[in-house]
Amino acid sequence: MHPDPEFADVGCRQCASGELLGFDFSMALQPIVRFSTREIYAQEALARGLGGEPAGAVFANVNDGNRYRFDQTCRVKAIRLASELKISSLLSINFMPNAVYKPELCIRTTLKAAAEYEFPPERIIFEVTEGEEIDNRDHLRGIVEHYQKTGFTTAIDDFGAGYSGLNLLADMQTDLIKLDMALMRNIDQDRNRRIITRGILQVCRDLGIDVIAEGIETRGELSALVDLGIDLFQGYHFARPAFEAIAEVPDSAFVLA
Repeated sequence: MHPDPEFADVGCRQCASGELLGFDFSMALQPIVRFSTREIYAQEALARGLGGEPAGAVFANVNDGNRYRFDQTCRVKAIRLASELKISSLLSINFMPNAVYKPELCIRTTLKAAAEYEFPPERIIFEVTEGEEIDNRDHLRGIVEHYQKTGFTTAIDDFGAGYSGLNLLADMQTDLIKLDMALMRNIDQDRNRRIITRGILQVCRDLGIDVIAEGIETRGELSALVDLGIDLFQGYHFARPAFEAIAEVPDSAFVLA
């Protein structure tokens, strides 16, 4: 859809307040960790209600008429929170490809927020969810390529759960993919899941794409995935999303079964 031209030039603080949407929301942060170094690789910004309500309560207010504004507001809120909390890692922001009409216009809002809140734009990851049906695959490829040329890191979220699968990687190569949690579940006890994951990892290695395993909940899952060669992880095993805060990752989370 076409973005609202008036929205493109509003101030970041107006955008962050949610006043242009007709509803307001906040953000939680969930860490992505690098197992080999026990460091926080990135913090993913996740939409939450003002009282910490889950994302579904927020997305219930999103429609075709405000999708673009919501997408832009998410970016500004995420960058503002990361700046306020002084996070030193990468910041991962989900974007809605069907809300992006012109990537250069959307990036202008992002860069403006990064400058205002003094957050380095080169530390931003943009995630596109594979679970959202893409109206125009060529358009999505153009968005990803434009973001990469601008210096942002790009990722496919929920890989293996959505509409495209490996076809999406044939059309475009992001810097990262995040393996869907359904594929990760009980992978230590499921030979078929390990075989499928090993195959995806080999494809990604050949394409030069890094892999994040998301939704990790048990030490057994973690051990199986480390054995397969994965080094980046996200999930309740390490930390749940922290509302308007940085979650602590305990040292015990890095102990293998």
